[in-house]
Amino acid sequence: MEEVKTLSEKLLSLNMGIVAHYYMDVELQGVLTAVQKEQQLTSNKSNPMVAIADSLAMGDFAVKMCEEGAEAIACLGVDFMSESVATIMAKNGFGHIPVYRLDANPIGCSLAESAERESYRAWLNKSGKDAAALHVVYINTSLETKAVSTSIVPTITCTSSNVLATILQASSQIPDLKILYGPDTYMGNNLVTMIDSILAHGANGQTSDDVEVWDDARIARDLHPAHNTESLRRLRDSIDVYPSGNCVVHHMFGSEVVSAVKRNYDDAFVTAHLEVPGEMFEIAMEKSLEGKGVVGSTSDILKFISRKVAEAAESNSTEQNRLRFILGTEAGMVTSIVKSVREILERTGNDKVEAEIVFPVSSEAVMATDDSAGDSSSGLAVVPGVAGGEGCSTAGGCATCPFMKMNDLDALHDVVDMVEADPQSPKLKAFLPPDRVQGKKIDGVSAVELGSEPILFMRQFMQEKAIPDALVKKIGAGI
Repeated sequence: MEEVKTLSEKLLSLNMGIVAHYYMDVELQGVLTAVQKEQQLTSNKSNPMVAIADSLAMGDFAVKMCEEGAEAIACLGVDFMSESVATIMAKNGFGHIPVYRLDANPIGCSLAESAERESYRAWLNKSGKDAAALHVVYINTSLETKAVSTSIVPTITCTSSNVLATILQASSQIPDLKILYGPDTYMGNNLVTMIDSILAHGANGQTSDDVEVWDDARIARDLHPAHNTESLRRLRDSIDVYPSGNCVVHHMFGSEVVSAVKRNYDDAFVTAHLEVPGEMFEIAMEKSLEGKGVVGSTSDILKFISRKVAEAAESNSTEQNRLRFILGTEAGMVTSIVKSVREILERTGNDKVEAEIVFPVSSEAVMATDDSAGDSSSGLAVVPGVAGGEGCSTAGGCATCPFMKMNDLDALHDVVDMVEADPQSPKLKAFLPPDRVQGKKIDGVSAVELGSEPILFMRQFMQEKAIPDALVKKIGAGI
């Protein structure tokens, strides 16, 4: 495909990298995936200058690209993602390399904006008065939110894949810790639901033959070595969730979708992002306890589907096996899932296994990528789960983010062409991440430093598997 070759050559000649979120438009992801393959074949670089990942890994990939000589990075996502990528690059010595968004206008996020209201600050001020309080803020927030939060209460960021590990470790390290979680109300409530489900399936709880008992030994083995039934109860009771924040896309997975899933897909594996409403989350949570589902991040969902397909494809069964997966997250995830499943089926050569990815949304949520989606001959089908009118909203809307749609192929070409024409062009300044905190101070401290601190605390936690001493000291001081 000429367009792919041309884009790949331009990126390599400009030493320009692209980091894109999983929720990008399916057609755009298809092109980016093809560019990755083209660069793997034609470039002498260790890794392609294109990566599709979750919001945290985008920054890590950008750093790797800079280490390989990237002179510019295009960030395909919303504004807080470009801020985060730029911050991580700066902390790794690449602050001089520009990060470009694909639109000169703000690329918003309903969830991030919910933490920028005065009500969020009021909640922090009121709930964070306890001497031992920790604010665990979702990484899907602006640098300004992180800075303001840090000035009010000790703060660490989290992703949907490490939030549970964060609160488990923090509560094990710091006695009588109160945890403030925000701004995603669904995710916070779902964390409480997850803990409640584990407790309900404990040694003294009601369980079934399909579910392994969550006794103290299993909690220590599978959840956290310093926790048991009693400590989980204390943790559950210590969590204070911000009551007024959600993502407009995940908000769509409400009662209509839940009813359709129960009615039509009882035999399917069910996946749910931590951001989806409680009813959808509870279905996936119960399924996960039986090994028939997963709850967590976009990466968790991708790994679960890939693992189940691999297990079936690598078995010695000679019978036809059709696996069905309910995808409880944004429709853009289909590209990465299609890519992974096709690679597994091609690698194993098992033509007895088929995988069906079902969106419990309207048909508008589904778009084919290349010739793979919906191609039964490849052993993979991507299908809508419900007719219009019963989709992810009562009006039949589809699970795609309107803000992410501001990133499209034409916009990408425009930015690349501007960099090619004149990398010093004043026009490009409008495409840089928002600079709402640049040069500002809060209580005499640089807002950029305050906003960066929670991200660095999280990255240190991920490396050392412990809450950083500096953060523990701040909590102990009641700052």
